[in-house]
Amino acid sequence: MSDSNSQTVKFYQTGTFTVGNRLLDESLRTVQATTERSNSIDSGHRACQGCGQALGARYALDAAMRATDNNIIAANATGCLEVFTTPYPETAWSIPWLHSVFGNAAAVGSGMAAALKARGDTTTRVIAQGGDGGTTDIGFGCLSGMFDRNDDVLYICYDNGGYMNTGVQRSSATPPAARTATTMPLGDNPGSSFDTGKFLPAIALAHEIPYVATASVHDLHDLERKVEKAMSFHGARYIQINVPCPLGWGSEPAHTIRLARLAVESGLWPLFEGERGEVTDSTKIRYQVPVEDYLKLQKRFAHVFKPENLDQLEAIRALALKNIRRYHLV
Repeated sequence: MSDSNSQTVKFYQTGTFTVGNRLLDESLRTVQATTERSNSIDSGHRACQGCGQALGARYALDAAMRATDNNIIAANATGCLEVFTTPYPETAWSIPWLHSVFGNAAAVGSGMAAALKARGDTTTRVIAQGGDGGTTDIGFGCLSGMFDRNDDVLYICYDNGGYMNTGVQRSSATPPAARTATTMPLGDNPGSSFDTGKFLPAIALAHEIPYVATASVHDLHDLERKVEKAMSFHGARYIQINVPCPLGWGSEPAHTIRLARLAVESGLWPLFEGERGEVTDSTKIRYQVPVEDYLKLQKRFAHVFKPENLDQLEAIRALALKNIRRYHLV
C-alpha cells in the first residue's frame, strides 16, 4: 500500500498500562496508563462488580500521589470505601491511611494537617474522604468547620446517592424521586422527596474556600486534572465525584460508566469548578440527552415512568434544565 493510502493506527484505550496506551502521547494518558501510578488502592479489595466508588477512589488518590511526589496521608470515614478495602485483618491500601468514624473524617484530616504543621512538615499533604452519607449528613458539621478554618485538607466525597453499605437508605444527596429502603415508591409522592436534600458542592462554594469541583468517573482525565489542580492549592478544598452504585441504583454493573456519562449529558450532574466563592469554569454538554435515557437504566426510578407519576418525570426534567442554566452547561 502506498503512503498516500496509509494511516497511522492509534490506540484509544487509556485506562490501563497496556501496549496501546504506551504508544499514546504522555499528555493523553491517565495516571493508570503510566509507570508513575502508585496503586494507592491495590488489588484484592471486595467492592461490588461495577462499583463506581472503587474506580473513582483509585484514580483520585493516584492522581493526588502523582501531584505530590507520593507524599499523601488519607483519612477515611466509615462507609463502603472503608469496608470493602479493609476487611480485618487485610487492607487494599498502600498509602498511609487512617479509618475514622462515620462523621468525623474532615475533623481527623484537620488534625493531621495541624500535626504536620506543628512538626514543620511542609511536604506531606492530607486527603480526607467519605461517601455522601458520611459527608452531606453525619459529617456535615465537621466538614463545614474544616471549610471555615480553611484547614489545609482536600476532602473528596464519593457520591453514590445513599447509604449503600448499610442497606441503601436515603441520604441528603439521594436524588428526588429515587427509590431507597427508606423512600419506597409508594403513595402520592413515591420515592425520595423533591423538597429535601442538599447539593453540597454549592454549599462548599458558599464557604469561599480556595477550590471546589465536581467530577465523574466517566471522564477520568477531567477527574485527574481536578484532583491535581486541587493539590496545587493550600487551604480547604472539596471535590464531589459522581460514582454510580449498581447495587443501590438497580443498574447493570456494565452500565456504570454509561450512567455516569448520561448523568452529565442530561444535565443532572453538572461538572464545574469554583475558586473562592465564584464558579470559574464548567464543562459544556456536547450532546444533550433526555433525562429518560439516564433514568430508565436504573430500577430506583422505574416508578416515574408509570402514568400516575409522570409529574415526577417532568420535575426531574426541570431540575436538569435548572442545572444547565445555573452552571452554563450549553
